[in-house]
Amino acid sequence: MDTRKLKYFLAVVDHDGFNRAAEHLLIAQPSLSQTIASLEKDLGVPLFHRIGRRAVLSEAGKELVGPARLVMRDLDAAQSAVQSLRGVRSGRLDIITMPSPGIEPLTSMIAGFTRLHPSVRLNVSAAFTPEEVIESVRTGSTEIGLAGSASPIRVPGVNVLDLERQPLILIVNPQADTFTPGTTIQREDLGGHRLIASQRGSLMRWLVDDALARGVNTEIVVEVAHRTSILPLVLAGVGHAVMPSSWAPTAHKAGLRTLQIEPVSHLDVAILSRREDLTPAARAFLKVAELHVVQDPDTGKVPD
Repeated sequence: MDTRKLKYFLAVVDHDGFNRAAEHLLIAQPSLSQTIASLEKDLGVPLFHRIGRRAVLSEAGKELVGPARLVMRDLDAAQSAVQSLRGVRSGRLDIITMPSPGIEPLTSMIAGFTRLHPSVRLNVSAAFTPEEVIESVRTGSTEIGLAGSASPIRVPGVNVLDLERQPLILIVNPQADTFTPGTTIQREDLGGHRLIASQRGSLMRWLVDDALARGVNTEIVVEVAHRTSILPLVLAGVGHAVMPSSWAPTAHKAGLRTLQIEPVSHLDVAILSRREDLTPAARAFLKVAELHVVQDPDTGKVPD
């Protein structure tokens, strides 16, 4: 097995099929298919199921993604080490993030990183639970992960850098803004209002369910899996939305009001990485992340 075959395999994975992968690699599609067939012969298992014109990863293919990325990263690291002697920095960094940390602090960290390392290409993929982020980092599918949870994340064998605590806010539907003037509301104030809610398992949904369980007469009008749909729904007057404070700047730019919900619940945001074998790009990104650690305003220290 050679690295060229692994490179072609990952191209099919990343570009969602043989045709787009061949275009990206600037080779003929039959040549790519032949190379993948040769890799499957080397391994003795099919890596893709061919369904019409689509190529879907087999179980063996899914298992190969992480190790293949590690091999290619090691190659990139070796090339970067040699190139750095000439002052050249390049490579690729794979990041996975949950939606809210993907707005902030990821945006600020990427902006800082790309200013320092403009030749490194970042590939950001999506996850919806901390467990997905942890698994991706552990298996090597990605090097850096951003996760948010109701309590600080602690994972054996994985480095965790706590970044910030995001209080939950209410993004207010302008067509049904009957809240009293101010910047905060109580959970009981959600009574009589229609809400756009995340799916079960998120901290935001827990707060809504907790209010319902305590007898607050609120109504979930829409349950949303893809949180990018939430702000447009609020703007359309469908309902209010409970979200982490990372969404507040975007909401304000759209002309929406936000209120902090008391008693305050926090989303603990952390950056995860493997404890060894990180590429130079990943180590550089972690250095940038350390500059974005938010201190507790009451103690002046990073929250435990």
